Amino acid sequence: MLMIRLQRKGAKHKPIYRMVVSDSRKRPTSDVLEQVGFYNPHSEPPELRVDLERVEYWTGQGARLSETVRSLVKRAAKSAE
Repeated sequence: MLMIRLQRKGAKHKPIYRMVVSDSRKRPTSDVLEQVGFYNPHSEPPELRVDLERVEYWTGQGARLSETVRSLVKRAAKSAE
């Protein structure tokens, strides 16, 4: 099953997250199908970039969103309006 989830990157104690589409049965650090977003919680204000069209495409293909990604996508959609 496909899952859109966060993949942790960055230095120790300064994480940066990529929003990726991957197989839910594999580790979050394994190969990904596509990167659909980016989240940096340590910048001021927190930087959030989401390709909403690609998220919509992948959910149409049966991908599920993790809880954290769901809340970030809602925030991105609200700021895009």
